[in-house]
Amino acid sequence: MIEVRKLIKRFGMKTVLRGVDFDVQPGEFVALLGPNGAGKTTFLRILASLSHPSLGEIRVAGYRLPNEAAAVRARLGVVSHLPLLYGDLTAEENLLFFGRMYGVTKLENRISEVLEMVGLSARRHDLVRTFSRGMQQRLAIGRAVLHDPDVILFDEPYTGLDQDASSMLDDVLKSVAAQGRTVVMTSHDLVRAEDLATRFDILSRGIIAASATRKELSKSNLLSFYKEALAG
Repeated sequence: MIEVRKLIKRFGMKTVLRGVDFDVQPGEFVALLGPNGAGKTTFLRILASLSHPSLGEIRVAGYRLPNEAAAVRARLGVVSHLPLLYGDLTAEENLLFFGRMYGVTKLENRISEVLEMVGLSARRHDLVRTFSRGMQQRLAIGRAVLHDPDVILFDEPYTGLDQDASSMLDDVLKSVAAQGRTVVMTSHDLVRAEDLATRFDILSRGIIAASATRKELSKSNLLSFYKEALAG
């Protein structure tokens, strides 16, 4: 579903990604972990076609980036720590706007399904600016899955959420994963990542320093794996 070969990203004289190789199979939920400055957000922005690589080959859902960016975006959902919603529109109006942009068929029915999934059916007619941070993030996930994408990218989705909102977001993410979608999520929260993901990749010094599936971690734990990868 995602194939990356020898990805390099430079900003002027600074090289952030130094030849990243990365593969994600359909239905995998990969947690991309690493310290601040490791290049996680830069990497996700490239996968989302929001930034161009300096060098390397990238395919998402069978399409090459950056040459076939429009085709990739049609098959991609993106959620960052910013909800990227219109505060003066209602939850339903936001989804109507994005659904029309993506050409979603039977849009009214799809909106009802998505609002039910993210637990916002009762607030569908309320302005988004009246929502809590956690509710906005749940609606942002609804926006990302509205067009039934093959791949969803989450960039630090828990940033700024309190414990209750984070717990609700856990349930929504598990629901998304249970539908068989391919997910890549960056996070600093190792506990949540360990609970949600099926694979863990450590990005350090601009490369994937280590990778392990949940099964491979069965005799250890994610924190130990993470520390060993960064020390190596």
